[in-house]
Amino acid sequence: MLTHCCDGSLPITTVSKQGVKLSLILPSDYHSIKKIQRNRLLQWIPSDTSDTVLPQKHLRIGILNIMPIGHEYELNILNSLGSTNFHIEPVWIKLETHLYKTWPKGYVDNSYMTYEEAKHQGNLDGFIITGTPLEHLPFEEITYWNEIISIMNDARDTVTSTLGLCWAGMAMAYLLGVKKIVYEKKMFGVFELKNTAPDHPIMAATDDKFVCPQSRNAGMDSDDIEKAESRGYLKALAYSEEVGYPIYETPDHKQVIHLGHPEYNSSRLAYEAKRDVDNPRVPPISNFDFKNPSNVWKMHRHTFYQQWVKLCYEKSYPEEIYQN
Repeated sequence: MLTHCCDGSLPITTVSKQGVKLSLILPSDYHSIKKIQRNRLLQWIPSDTSDTVLPQKHLRIGILNIMPIGHEYELNILNSLGSTNFHIEPVWIKLETHLYKTWPKGYVDNSYMTYEEAKHQGNLDGFIITGTPLEHLPFEEITYWNEIISIMNDARDTVTSTLGLCWAGMAMAYLLGVKKIVYEKKMFGVFELKNTAPDHPIMAATDDKFVCPQSRNAGMDSDDIEKAESRGYLKALAYSEEVGYPIYETPDHKQVIHLGHPEYNSSRLAYEAKRDVDNPRVPPISNFDFKNPSNVWKMHRHTFYQQWVKLCYEKSYPEEIYQN
């Protein structure tokens, strides 16, 4: 029988009915396996192990990764998913209309699949779309915009929940009628936020106040979000005067939007700060010392991804909802 945490979730050290620790399911030759092995919070199972050893019930989480140098960014997502209490198979997805110029030659073709190929292999239990540093451009000017729209629309109909991070979250909100506002200077740093939905299934485990990195040149109009909420199109989940509404969702949980970067490791944020130190459009990073980086948003990352993945699991396996 499974033991439980006070919020109904499984503890990280829980062993499944198959006797396998709750783990990431990854190819044995995955390029960051050594880094994952050094992280004491993460467990992994080789995906090329025989079917009798792999967990029968696990979540296939599609990840549409459009970040620059995205092969290095992958570990940020894996750290977030791997710290949850579920068996997760990451399914890396590529766009057919994107060139991936900053990635190693051949990497995307060898390690990623198209959205249709991912669906053909089996149902996606959850879907993550990453950000990309194009928020200063009108959506319609982005070469792969039509493909993004097609994928988002299909995922809304076929996937339990889609999590849009930063630019992807803006794209989701834009398609729901919320106006994007381009900033004169980048919002850059670690900011305190207020949990505005403490009874919400994703936010229930989050502190009343928490911090999260923001790294974006645009945001969504707060008045439009409030209007959308009053009409029942969106539900705001967090707010601050400085940041606005960075987290919200559609009331059916089908689309969850996080304009921040809870998935970031401190090294990723430090890299961006060092990269942009001489960029006149990027102010000095707020509330973060990139010379001595410290991760103070780790608890938000863990609780946010844990609760989102739990939501995906309960809708994918309703017969397995935990019993006390």
